[in-house]
Order: sequence, then structure tokens, then C-alpha cells
Amino acid sequence: MGKKMKAIIVGGSIAGVSCAHSLTLAGWDVLVLEKSSEPPARSPTGAGLGLDPQARAIIKSWLPHPHLLDETTLPLSIDQNQGTDSEKKVTRVLTRDESFDFRAAYWSDIHGLLFNALPESMFLWGHKFLSFAMSQDESTVKVETLVMETQETVEIHGDLLVAADGCLSSIRKTFLPNLKLRYSGYCAWRGVFDFSGDENSETVSGIKREYPELGRCLYFDLARDTHSVFYELSNKKLNWIWYVNQPEPELKSNSVTLKVSQEMINKMHQEADTIWIPELARLMKETKEPFLNVIYDCDPLERISWGNVVLVGDAAHPTTPHGLRSTNMSVLDAEVLGKCLGECGRENLSLGLEEYQRIRLPVVSEQVLYARRLGRIKQGLDRDGVGLEQKHMPFFSGAPLV
Repeated sequence: MGKKMKAIIVGGSIAGVSCAHSLTLAGWDVLVLEKSSEPPARSPTGAGLGLDPQARAIIKSWLPHPHLLDETTLPLSIDQNQGTDSEKKVTRVLTRDESFDFRAAYWSDIHGLLFNALPESMFLWGHKFLSFAMSQDESTVKVETLVMETQETVEIHGDLLVAADGCLSSIRKTFLPNLKLRYSGYCAWRGVFDFSGDENSETVSGIKREYPELGRCLYFDLARDTHSVFYELSNKKLNWIWYVNQPEPELKSNSVTLKVSQEMINKMHQEADTIWIPELARLMKETKEPFLNVIYDCDPLERISWGNVVLVGDAAHPTTPHGLRSTNMSVLDAEVLGKCLGECGRENLSLGLEEYQRIRLPVVSEQVLYARRLGRIKQGLDRDGVGLEQKHMPFFSGAPLV
């Protein structure tokens, strides 16, 4: 068999950890570099996500105890869009799909399941990616990383570089220096309301009265030129997202999460009172540490691999969140990459990467563009008649894996 091939993965988020699983199963040695000093716990900027059946099956195949995925998620069997009359403070159902087979998850729960199923020695925390260089024949790659604690620079050598470094990917910029992300025209206030300490409060009682199918329904509330998303997570948490049209803010760090002031939060609370029904506005106002994401995507790329460097997750296809695709696409990227490299073998790395690109590019390109259109319609920026329901997403019932 010879020596195992070595993959260096930059980014320890869900995309990177997913690739660690799939490439390990394909017979690779894997090393994950992550600038954060330790694995993410339940950070205040943690948020909810929706997992489709295909991604869930893949994740379960990576876990030693697959049942844990169902135990840490809640069903989303209903996809419901409802219109909000901001003056009368009432809602009415616009569309309702009762065959919506997703599950709601807290980001850090999914990351924790995936991370804990891998050896700790596979991860180098507190290592900030600096640069890379491919050998002349593109058979090896050298990565320079900064050890945050000591400020020393370390070189790491491997056979493959996997860029799982997010929508602002610095590795992607090496190959596409002129590529600019597209600002959507809106930002998203996000929050997770924890009611585990007070399940019978007026706030919770009011919300459950107005949203009676929490725990199995994905609610979209559409008002004039804005919309919100609302659903329940496990462990007595409610996840909400509110999209607000505004000029593009200036990003002051390599993150799409803005630092918010109390003044900004107060203004958001006031606007919530004018737009949403009182029960939803009250929950938003009582949510601790809401945060603000700037929403970007990017026109589909023509390629996602160069030599022995490959893009996965948001680095390969920055997307708006409206199709609940980001995490699902990352999981499928990882699975397809692992299968392609496993089947093509170590002698045919370039063939394996070409196959990964051939399978994934058409899928993610269509999904990114559809999510863009869906978001613009729900925000009142477009009126081109795309259906509001998730089931119209391209490859909704499943994407090719090989």
C-alpha cells in the first residue's frame, strides 16, 4: 500500500471537520489547522441550522453512535410561509408544505458530534494559516502557519491542501484575486432564545400560542420588504433570524459577523415592535446577545480545484442562507471529495479532484443562484415569481454523490 497520502485542511468548522471524516475513511492521513485556540463550545454567536435527509445520512455514517444525531436535533416536518400585517399585527398562512423532512440543529451540537468522533491529535488549534506553496509538479504542498500562542511560524508539508476557510477564503483569493463577493442588500439579526429556565413565562406562552407547531415547523414570516425565520432547537431553545435591507456595512475583520452596539440593538428592538406581531417582537427583545451577519454570496465559480488545492464549503460556494444549504452543501462536498479521492487512488489525485469538481459544481451553482432569488423575493427586492417553498430548490430531493 505504501505510505498514506496526507491532507492539510485549513479551517476547523463543520466543512473542515466533515472533510476530516471523509478523507480519513478514504485512507488519508489528515491534519486540520484552525486559528481558534480551542474547539468551539456554545458560543453566544452559535446559531441554528437545518439538515436535509441526505446530509443526515452522511453524518450518521461518520459517527460511532449515529443515534446521537436524532437525539440532538428536532424535526422540521412542516415548511410554512405566512404573511404579517404590520399594522393589524396579524398573520395569515401563504404556503404550507407538510412533507418537509429536515431536522433543526444547534451549530455547536453538530460540530461537537463530528469533532468528538475524531482523534484530538488530528487538530492543531491556535494555528493561523499564513500561506502555501505547491511544488513545481503539483505533487506536494507546503503550508506556513502562525502558532498564535508563541507567535512562531511553522511549516507543514502534505500532498493535498483543502481550503475550508469560509466565504472570505484567503486560499481562494490566491487563485481568484479579483473575485468579489456580492452583497445581498441586507443583513441578518440572529438570536437564540433560551427558555430552559422559565418554560412557563408569558413570553414563551405567547410564542407557543402564535406558533403552535414549534418543535416541528419551520416558520417564515413575510412583512413588507423584510422577512424572518423562526423554529425550535433541542434543549429548550428558539432560533430566530430577521433580514433587514440596508446599505452594505464595512467589515473590519475577517468575519461576516459585525460587532454590535447597545444602540444598534435598541434600534432593532424598536423596529421589531413596528413590524412583527407583539409575541415575536417581545422574544427578540428578550434574547440575550443577538448578533448581526452581513449576507453575501458569489456568482458560481468556474472551478474549485487547482493542482493539489481544493475548495470546500463556503470557500467554494458562498451562499445566502435562504435555501438552508450552507451546512448541507459542506457535508456533501466532503462526502463527494472523499469518495472521489478514495476511488481514484493516490496515483490519480488530479483525476479525483477533477471528478469532485465535475460532480459538485453544477449542483452548488444552481443552489446558490436559487437561494439568491428566494432571498430577494422574500425581501421585496425581486418579483419574478419563484415559489416560496423550500421544495423548489434544485436537487432538493438529493444530489449526486458519485
